Amino acid sequence: MTFSLFSCYETTRDCENYKTGKFYSEVYVNDVLYKSTFKRTKDLQIETYNNKIDSSKLRWINDCEVVFKTINPKNRAEKKDIHLKILTTTDSSYTFEYSYVGETKKQKGVAYKAKK
Repeated sequence: MTFSLFSCYETTRDCENYKTGKFYSEVYVNDVLYKSTFKRTKDLQIETYNNKIDSSKLRWINDCEVVFKTINPKNRAEKKDIHLKILTTTDSSYTFEYSYVGETKKQKGVAYKAKK
């Protein structure tokens, strides 16, 4: 007799759909919600947060992990690269975790495809 167990809650990770496009994200840090919008090409991301625009170069490690390097850092914190990992995807969003490269404390958030 052979058994096969399949989870009803199998997570999906179709990261390719989120490498480029227009998105908005929501991240809670210490119970405060932060929202931003961004446009991503294969190797560049332009993000708007609090009426400020930041641009980052992208280096994809694999289909689901990317490192962001701020193009014109204005302070020491912006000089640190950020590692982002897509954890799960749906047809219109992805859940991610991110941290400064080399640091163990991670934050989580959700990004959504923007309506065209």
